[in-house]
Formats: sequence, C-alpha cells, structure tokens
Amino acid sequence: MFGRNETRSSMIPTPAEALPGRTEPVPVPDRHEVNGHPLVGPFPDRLQTLVVAMGCFWGAERLYWQEPGVFTTAVGYAGGHTPNPTYEETCTGMTGHTEAVMVVYDPDQVSLDRLFQIFWENHDPTQYMRQGNDIGTQYRSAILFASDAQKESALASRSTYQQSLTDAGYGEIATEIELLGPFYYAEPYHQQYLAKNPAGYCNHGYCQVGYPKVVS
Repeated sequence: MFGRNETRSSMIPTPAEALPGRTEPVPVPDRHEVNGHPLVGPFPDRLQTLVVAMGCFWGAERLYWQEPGVFTTAVGYAGGHTPNPTYEETCTGMTGHTEAVMVVYDPDQVSLDRLFQIFWENHDPTQYMRQGNDIGTQYRSAILFASDAQKESALASRSTYQQSLTDAGYGEIATEIELLGPFYYAEPYHQQYLAKNPAGYCNHGYCQVGYPKVVS
C-alpha cells in the first residue's frame, strides 16, 4: 500500500474561494444500518467522539463499526469551509472538506490508542491528497481532534507510527492533525454504504507496517 510521498495534486480553497453551500443540512437516517444506534446525538454522557479521514469514507467507516466498543459511526465532510456541502460539491475540491468518519465510542470498552491503530494501519498516511488511485483534497488523511487530550494522543500516536515507518524504510507521515470544526453528515445513501452494498468499492485494508500492539 505504501508508496513515495506525493506532491499536492490540488489546493484547498480559501473561505472566499469555497463554494457557498446552503443553510439546510441533508437528512440523516434515524438509525445505524448495522447496529441500530442513532447517528446523531446527543449521545450518552459516557461516550466520546473521534473524527478521522483516511480516503474514501465507505471502507473507513466499516473498519470502525466492526470494532467492539464503538457505539455508532457516520460518514460526512469535515475540515473545509462550505456549509452543508453535497458529495458532488466535495468532489470538486472547492469545499475544502475531506471525506471523514465520525466514531462514537465508549472509552471503557475501547481505547483511543486502539482507534488510532485502526487508522494508521489501514491507509497510507505518507500520501497527502490521495489514497491509491483516489486523488484530490477530499481524500486527504486527517485526524480532527475534539479536545486537548485527543490532540495529545493523536500527536503521540503519529510519533509512534512514524518510528515504525522509519524503521521499515518508508517516508514521512503527511496526515493533518487539526481541531475539529463542523462535521456535516453525508447523504443517506453514503451512510454504512458497504453494509447495504457488500460488494461495493473499498480500497482499505491492512497496510505494510503495523502499529505497535495496543490493549483495547
């Protein structure tokens, strides 16, 4: 899965350049297709939320809904400027968003480090705005933290995985680690897409370098 680092294939637009979007959000299904839990909060107080981006969000979401301790997942658009963007708009590169997965989890059942392990091991973070043949700003790798504790854990996990990559002879991680802004839910047909379309497109899977073993 790993290749050489890529130069930027496109530029993230400024807020002034981004598409205008709209005030109305897209409708969101009431329940998760796989586990029946709600996709929209408020969630029980014990739960925490992590947002990651690792290429096409279909396969990335499936990796997380399969993990014990994850309460619910949803796909959407994050890290950009356009309010309530559509999939088609995001694919133009003129919203600034990347395809993202919202992971709502119980920290008593699954550790944040385990969620980062899934993230690092299942895409190529040394590529900037692409995963395989998927190229563009919407495929960039990112961890969008919601708290100082998540930020510290994300930075620590990046350092840990960078050492593993370096030891294996691979390049520098290009993953963005940024404060989470608005998360805009994707259209209903994207939610749990691979549960509804088991033979659908997925370019995710175990990469060539493992993250140090963690305890869930």
